[in-house]
Amino acid sequence: MTLHHLMLFLHLVGVVVWVGGMAFAWGCLRPAATQLPPAQRLPLWSGVLSRFFGLVWIAIALILLSGIAMLLEVGMGQAPKAWHLMALTGAVMIAIFVSIWFGPWRALRSAVGREDWAQGAVAMNRIRSRVAFNLGLGLLTIALATLGLGY
Repeated sequence: MTLHHLMLFLHLVGVVVWVGGMAFAWGCLRPAATQLPPAQRLPLWSGVLSRFFGLVWIAIALILLSGIAMLLEVGMGQAPKAWHLMALTGAVMIAIFVSIWFGPWRALRSAVGREDWAQGAVAMNRIRSRVAFNLGLGLLTIALATLGLGY
């Protein structure tokens, strides 16, 4: 095993956790949770997202550190164009996640604590739309990495 292989493994673990978690939330949990009344649905989302967002911070660290290590290994000027595009889409994804963390995520937790279901629903809709966009960016990034463009 080389350092490159280890960095690639850590990179992929981060991507699987983050993009896979968004796909699960969007495609599996969201449809099931919509059947619940707000007083049950929003605390469920708050609990699930609390655990998931902790994992996302770890995934971001893994992706950033491993990605930077792999770029430094080959040199920025020698890296394939797709790697630069992946770095760009990844940076946008991180910015969107940070906007969720400091915006609607705080509003959702506060609303759930106050049992203000109307404000909680507004916050959850904002989270949901940003996660949907980030999921699309994540899938685009995976396509850049795997469809022969990354090498």
